Amino acid sequence: MKPKENPKTVFENLFLHEKPVKMLISLKNDRAKYTTQVSKDVDCTYSHTVKVLDLFKKLGLVTFDKKGRIKHVKLTRDGDEVALAFEGITKHFARLSGQIKEDIIVKKDAKTKEKKGKK
Repeated sequence: MKPKENPKTVFENLFLHEKPVKMLISLKNDRAKYTTQVSKDVDCTYSHTVKVLDLFKKLGLVTFDKKGRIKHVKLTRDGDEVALAFEGITKHFARLSGQIKEDIIVKKDAKTKEKKGKK
């Protein structure tokens, strides 16, 4: 985080992007993961994953536990709460998306029937 950067802006810039949210949710589903596993789960480059996880650590959302050459990433209590909230939001968006798709299909069917009725 830059010295004079507004903390609100940091959170908005971080969590209004797809990959960081997916990283949190990915970490929520397992007790501990390697950085490489996280990057593969979210289809992200290793270097970007390291950068985001480092920012998560600064924000108190994850901890690193190094055992030999292996560095495990774990969510903190705050990180787990944030991940749970984002998982809920993600599921809600998916449900809304499904409803929108259904509405579009119904409207298309209605237009098709209307056109056939005019002929």
